[in-house]
Amino acid sequence: MIGRLLTAVLLSGVLAGVLISVVHEFTTTPIILHAELYEGGGGEADHATLIWTDEVAGGQFYLVHGDEVHEDGEEAWGPQDGFERSLFTLLSNVITGVAYAALLVAAFYLRGREVDGRTGLMWGVAGFVVFALAPGMGLPPEVPGAMASEIGGRQTWWAFAAAGTAAGLWLLLLVKKLPFNVLGFVLLVLPHVVGAPQPAELGGPVPPELSAHFASASLGAGLVFWALLGWIAGLSYERFVTRASTA
Repeated sequence: MIGRLLTAVLLSGVLAGVLISVVHEFTTTPIILHAELYEGGGGEADHATLIWTDEVAGGQFYLVHGDEVHEDGEEAWGPQDGFERSLFTLLSNVITGVAYAALLVAAFYLRGREVDGRTGLMWGVAGFVVFALAPGMGLPPEVPGAMASEIGGRQTWWAFAAAGTAAGLWLLLLVKKLPFNVLGFVLLVLPHVVGAPQPAELGGPVPPELSAHFASASLGAGLVFWALLGWIAGLSYERFVTRASTA
């Protein structure tokens, strides 16, 4: 059983990661490259670390490195534009895809119901809400050079928002008891009542129009990723777990 579950996880995660890498090449990556022109002129450092963390925690699936400079004046390593950057983007997408596929397949297994591509698609859309849309309402995807609050507080709030949304959706949609439904609604709204940490001041070298374009493109690409991942994971689970178990 474990081998069949791992097969479903790896197949769906790798395929979704490869496909979303192609989508990013034509949607979000050109915006990032444009924004980095402004970032380089803004004189701000350490954007590479912030963007990488945001990409993983906030549901964006590509690797970005800005002009990070150490105290000794040496520029930190980052992938070169072109093939090297695309390769690292692909690797990060595949790793992220496999990790999220493991969560989806585990949810299928714990739910104990039959799963197909259509069911997997619905679970994928739910995953988009949990890991991208709900956290993005408080911490929208950011381009390099955007001003942001302290990274630890943002990571904590993101985890709080994702966990609250996941638990809330489970209680609202999968539990048929009113008290649990009410609790689910409370968990959905609680992170946004608390509020995400915000920077002390707004601004930065990147034009706001470019930031808005990036946020919308990132969320759109996130929806495509989760829809692909859910659909492929559902088909893979049906093929390698359900049918194999029946046979």
